[in-house]
Amino acid sequence: MPQTTRFSTWLFLITFSLMFYGVGASFVESFVNYPTWRLIGAGEFLNYHHTLGPLVIGYMVIPMILGTVLTITLVWFRPAGVPGWAIWLSIGLQLIIWLSTAFIQVPIQIELSSSGLSLPLVDRLITTNIWFRKVPQILNTVLFLWMMSLLLLRGKERGEVRG
Repeated sequence: MPQTTRFSTWLFLITFSLMFYGVGASFVESFVNYPTWRLIGAGEFLNYHHTLGPLVIGYMVIPMILGTVLTITLVWFRPAGVPGWAIWLSIGLQLIIWLSTAFIQVPIQIELSSSGLSLPLVDRLITTNIWFRKVPQILNTVLFLWMMSLLLLRGKERGEVRG
């Protein structure tokens, strides 16, 4: 396997892993953490929210940023067999997620962090998160799964993958 092919394959594999890590981490945040905010007392919410923020950044946001950067890198180092349009579609889906994060979710989080618990804001966070972040993220994950299947089928045809 030529060096550039090996690099492209590893780059794709790492990006693929980060996409699946990101969707899993964000599902816990979206479907486990956010709904339980309604159960936290108003007096405890600010302390909880301030403690949670850096953890979310370290364990979810940074890996997702890295995944986006690596997806962009795939424009130049795309493995053979993966169509270019699929990488561009992935970048577009991730752009929707980041724009929603910057212009919808972060302002809500800032308001919650400064003013404290607001059930209407939590409800808005949950609703917008599902439509503007989870839907494109699920589509992107399915896209990456499809791209991985192309690589595996190509490898099987070339005798590089057994089974």
